[in-house]
Amino acid sequence: MTTLKTKRLILRPWLEEDLEYFAQLNADPRVMEHFPSVKSLEESTREYEAILEHFKIHGYGWWAVSERNKTNFIGFIGLRYIDFPALFTPAFEIAWRLAYNYWGKGYATEGANAALEYGFDVIKLSEIISFTSVPNIRSQAVMERIGMHHDPKDDFDHPKLPEDHWLKRHVLYRLSARDWQQRADLI
Repeated sequence: MTTLKTKRLILRPWLEEDLEYFAQLNADPRVMEHFPSVKSLEESTREYEAILEHFKIHGYGWWAVSERNKTNFIGFIGLRYIDFPALFTPAFEIAWRLAYNYWGKGYATEGANAALEYGFDVIKLSEIISFTSVPNIRSQAVMERIGMHHDPKDDFDHPKLPEDHWLKRHVLYRLSARDWQQRADLI
C-alpha cells in the first residue's frame, strides 16, 4: 500500500492500533460537530473496516495520518470512490478528519495537497470533489486553500440525512485535472 510523505506528515497504511485512536477521534463532539452524531466504538470499527476494504478494492483510500518521525495517529486524509445517489456521483472524493489537538496547524491542507497530487498524477483522475454541510466553514476553507471551486448550483441535500436535519444541505467543491495541472505549472 502506498505511503505519502509531506514536509510534516506521513499518510500511511492503517495499523491495528490506530482503531483505538480512531474511535477516540470519532467520539469527540468537537471533531464530529458537523456530522449527525459522535460514533460508538462499534460504529468506528465498522468505518475502520470499510476504510481497509476500500484500500483492498481500489488500492487507495483514506490514509491514516501521523506526524513525520512519529507513529502517532492524528486522523485520516485521502481519497475514496463514492456512488451514493446524487447528481455528481459516481465520483472521487477527497476528505479529512483530524483530532482536535491538530487543528489550526495547516495539516489538513498539507495532507490534502499530497492526496490530490496522488489522485491526479498517479491515479490519473479527471476530477476530485469534496463536500460538507453548509455550516462547516472550516472544511470549506480547506477546500478553497487546496484550489477547489464552489458553484452554488452544485449544492445538494445529502441523501443519507433526514429531510428536517440541520446538516441536510451540503456544499460541493470540485477540482479538475486541468485546473490541477495549471496550478502546478504556476508553482
